[in-house]
Amino acid sequence: MNQLTSPESDADLPGNAVAPGERGVLPGGLPGNLSESLRSELIAFRRDLHMHPELGNQEFRTTAALKARLEQAGLRPRVLGTGTGLVCDIGDEADPRPRLALRADIDALPIPDTKTGCVYRSTVPDRAHACGHDVHTTVVLGAGLVLAGLHREGALPHPVRLLFQPAEEVLPGGAPDAIESGALDGVGRIIAVHCDPKVEAGRIGLRHGAITSACDRLEVALDGPGGHTARPHLTTDLVTAAAKVATEVPQLVARRVDARSGLSVTWGRIESGHACNVVPQHAELSGTVRCLDLDSWRLAPDLVHAAVDEVAELHRAKSEVNYVRGVPPVVNDPVVTELLHEAMTTRRGPHSVEDTEQSLGGEDFSWYLEHVPGAMARLGVRRPGERTIRDLHQGDFDVDEHAVTVGVELFTAAALLDAAQRA
Repeated sequence: MNQLTSPESDADLPGNAVAPGERGVLPGGLPGNLSESLRSELIAFRRDLHMHPELGNQEFRTTAALKARLEQAGLRPRVLGTGTGLVCDIGDEADPRPRLALRADIDALPIPDTKTGCVYRSTVPDRAHACGHDVHTTVVLGAGLVLAGLHREGALPHPVRLLFQPAEEVLPGGAPDAIESGALDGVGRIIAVHCDPKVEAGRIGLRHGAITSACDRLEVALDGPGGHTARPHLTTDLVTAAAKVATEVPQLVARRVDARSGLSVTWGRIESGHACNVVPQHAELSGTVRCLDLDSWRLAPDLVHAAVDEVAELHRAKSEVNYVRGVPPVVNDPVVTELLHEAMTTRRGPHSVEDTEQSLGGEDFSWYLEHVPGAMARLGVRRPGERTIRDLHQGDFDVDEHAVTVGVELFTAAALLDAAQRA
């Protein structure tokens, strides 16, 4: 870790007020200390990650920092088979009871950090933690350190697994590789958080059922004989064909499923030709397919292929579709969602939880939910009273670091309440 001057407490950080009752034993009557020294260490750890972002499957420094800190706490983390990311069990390794997994994603984005006057802005050109993964990682680490302390005291009633996953931002995500590496072996439930700049720090957003969208990548190539624009009747007019694919395929696909499924094709790139008087021989389109409904998402590849073929054939163009599966929607399990609700209200009261809407963004946490029940919460990161909302995937994105404390409390309480529910 680089040399950082750690703040003495959250109260010493801009925009971070420490609420009454947060020092020492956490509120809510559940055991587990979050000392001022640990708070300071976690803020410093998060800032260090923020200064040294790494892209998916390249998170070697991040993995090494996590491994070293967990080993310092007497734990035995295991690096995943892909070479980055790790899992770490807390509790008796021989305990056959299914574990609760706390998941964090550790990768950054390939965009520049545009924050000005920020002492912990990214030091890596065109790389930034602009989605809050540094916060997610620090929250799971902090919860792990607290739970490890409880285990040493004989106060952890149920085993827990920490999962630090690489490559969330790379379709189809790092989750399938983590699962292949055994990340879910022995896991009964899994929980996660995602930073939400619309929610104030100190609060979380929850939703039963789908909380994110499915997201796939779509690439279409069109080919045909070109020629002179003076004689388009002797050519396959690929520019027109591409324009028709761009406008008509989204409409066709949307009309072939229940409108409530939210199946949407949106283009991000269209390219064809190099001269104004030449009908080109090749055109390309690329975009995304998003869907709010799991069943409709499973049908989407066939629907998209059929729609592209129909429009292309009408304009005498040969079509080739590369449909890249991304992620299904995150569908929160109702029981695990209630576990997060109870954990948060136990720590911070009933006003600390708000309803959240379903997002059209994709999240590879969904792959875990194909195997075990789980839930994701929106972790509030907006400074109270702040009117400017820094959206995700923007170079100026930042958080109220008080969210780190809140996330650690949430995960710690969830782990202990999960144990009580299973008793």
